[in-house]
Amino acid sequence: MDRDLVTRMVAECAAQPSRGDWARAVCAVSVRAVAGVDGAALTLRGSSRAQEMLGTSDPWSAGLEEIQYTLGEGPAVEAFAGGGPVLVADVHADRLRWPGFAEAGAVVGVGAVFAFPLRVGDVRLGTLDLYRRRSGALRADAVADASVLADVVTLALLRHVERFEEDDLRRVVSYQDVDVATGMVAAQLRISLDDAFARLRARAFATDRSVREVAGDVLARGASPDRLAD
Repeated sequence: MDRDLVTRMVAECAAQPSRGDWARAVCAVSVRAVAGVDGAALTLRGSSRAQEMLGTSDPWSAGLEEIQYTLGEGPAVEAFAGGGPVLVADVHADRLRWPGFAEAGAVVGVGAVFAFPLRVGDVRLGTLDLYRRRSGALRADAVADASVLADVVTLALLRHVERFEEDDLRRVVSYQDVDVATGMVAAQLRISLDDAFARLRARAFATDRSVREVAGDVLARGASPDRLAD
């Protein structure tokens, strides 16, 4: 697949009325454009706490993004941190690299993950994450297609930033509740935001839930995760 064709496919998504629709359409294009993948997710990333899931091709892919956010580990996290693609042909074989993600991924049935950073020079915006249910490496031409797609999506995303208000972005799949809960815990316990977020993440891991679910409990009950009943 050549760059012009990928560009046209992504450009067609730009006609979507909102950024959420645009991002979901881009993920659907990604699954069609890259041979051998079953799902895709487009996520903005910043610090370990800052993440916004713009869109996914399906709920399965959304769940895999949620797992990586909750655990703070996985191919997408590493791709963003390192600034280069992370291609994992067999998640189970790489279980020592990301033990938590490998275990959780096995439960939901992911075999391989291919994460590509969205970047302009040294500036990193997020990742385009491609998921496969069975294990196995992508063909060389598929990797090339995915790399081109990531570049095109990055440029399209930058153009979309000019068209939509930032608040519109936050309405897709937002972690705003996590930010608020983190601030509440930090204030209650007089600890840093990073330490407060670590407590939310630890509670999520201990109770086999997502960080967003734990944050929801904190907001609903007004208590730190340490004081919430199981």
